[in-house]
Amino acid sequence: MSDQLHPMASHHLPFFITAPGQTDVLFNVTLWFVVACIIVTGVIFLTIHSLPERMAHKSKKILLDLIALLCLLALLTHEHLFWFVAIILAFIDIPDFLTPVNSIATSMKSLAAQEADEKPSDVSISIPQEAVEVDDLPLMKQGARHA
Repeated sequence: MSDQLHPMASHHLPFFITAPGQTDVLFNVTLWFVVACIIVTGVIFLTIHSLPERMAHKSKKILLDLIALLCLLALLTHEHLFWFVAIILAFIDIPDFLTPVNSIATSMKSLAAQEADEKPSDVSISIPQEAVEVDDLPLMKQGARHA
């Protein structure tokens, strides 16, 4: 082979054109750049997808399992509605209805024990009999009131 250029060829070639048989540096740099961009995009995508689950885990939500399931469904089915519902559930504090109901049940149990002339189990102070008797006389003098 001759090292001479064809007379019609340009005598000045850009830096990214390599000679035959040499390593293409621009191709290798571009390849690694594209692979790095794909990995970074995937990490960002998965981080955003797990955002509601991580928020619920940090705030110790009751519905953590439901939020995690919705995030997984959104990831696998590409239905964005699941992800939006999960992020809304992660932001909203659902009130605890069980504690007041348990308190009411305990109070009713205590009242039922008092009516049955048993000693209530969780009442620590006894109420004097004078405080239990209600004086109806002032109520009769006032008469009926309408709101």
